[in-house]
Amino acid sequence: MSTTAAGPTSTTAAGPLTGLKVIDLATLFAGPLAATMLGDFGADVIKVEHPRKPDPSRGHGPAKDGVGLWWKLLGRNKRALTLDLSAPGGRDVLLRLAAGTDVIVENFRPGTLERWGLGPDELHAVNPRLVLARVTGFGQFGPYAHRPGFGTLAEAMSGFAAITGEPDGPPTLPPFGLADSIAALATAYAVMAALAGREKTGEGQVVDLAIIEPILTVLGPQPLWYDQLGHVQPRTGNRSRNNAPRNTYRTADGHWVAVSTSAQSVAERVMRLVGRPELIEEPWFGAGTTRAEHTEELDGAVGHWISRHSREEVINGFEKAEAAVAPIQDVREVMEDPQYRALGTIAEVDDPELGPLRMQNVLFRLSGTPGGIRWAGRPHGADTDAILAGLGLSENRIAALRDQGAL
Repeated sequence: MSTTAAGPTSTTAAGPLTGLKVIDLATLFAGPLAATMLGDFGADVIKVEHPRKPDPSRGHGPAKDGVGLWWKLLGRNKRALTLDLSAPGGRDVLLRLAAGTDVIVENFRPGTLERWGLGPDELHAVNPRLVLARVTGFGQFGPYAHRPGFGTLAEAMSGFAAITGEPDGPPTLPPFGLADSIAALATAYAVMAALAGREKTGEGQVVDLAIIEPILTVLGPQPLWYDQLGHVQPRTGNRSRNNAPRNTYRTADGHWVAVSTSAQSVAERVMRLVGRPELIEEPWFGAGTTRAEHTEELDGAVGHWISRHSREEVINGFEKAEAAVAPIQDVREVMEDPQYRALGTIAEVDDPELGPLRMQNVLFRLSGTPGGIRWAGRPHGADTDAILAGLGLSENRIAALRDQGAL
């Protein structure tokens, strides 16, 4: 990676989204992460932040030398511009940018952009082909639309927390931005779908994505089960009502492993491995749901065998038996895991502020037009002057906007 006067540049091959222009107006996680995913595959993403109130993710979590590390991940492959959208000069610059942009991602409360004169009507007036992705907690309409919305609320409302945790324990929230991350994936997908629609119609459109919805989709058929059977999924800890054995087990050397037997053949191999082949002949063993009714017996058999072997012995034994197992790893082991290393899942990025950084690589590998990390998150407003000069604004005009507080 290298840096020029106009901002960072890359020497890697062009990604499939090269030429796509994206403006990221969002803050915190779901919207910005969606824009990051587009940037990872070549899109030119301009991150717009308030001049005096940077994206809060810059201050989330641990920092090094005063530089927020989360931002280095979330802000990667983006050029950094400061702009006060509520100021007349800021509004004018945004409309000028929008005229040559393909996608805008925003997550203000419904009505905010409209109040600033930057709603869909004004944006499509300057660029009818624009895709405007609106990512909010509850969507653009409905009784909750104007409430503050965060991923935590989606994890609560969707049913996720209700089924997570031990049976006799409280509902449990994830210790990371699960709903936001799922919403980011959905937003990136929605943007690509809208762009494909534009190829057919020649016109852009509005994406209305509520963070409470994608997480409900990934929870599976719970609404269908309830609709047809009145079934409400309970908390089962690490166990499953759909198959057994499925749990975490402690090894003789104090480590933990996870075992899954979603496939019948795998369940049979596990029982042979742990020395309980007679259980395979039980009439209830032939289906996951009936095996789940005998979880105590199956867990006892698997847990007893695992408890007498080291983690390495357990992994090797399961691998030879072609049964499914994985070590429960913390981030230290993730960084050294040979499979992640083979895939290149953790990439090293040279950063002008902090030097070499290791972070998650792009989400998937494309054989012909791969994505890549061209640079980590840039300092607040680092590319403002270069971006505005690229729009044709003179140095005097940029200075005047800065004096007015618009930059």
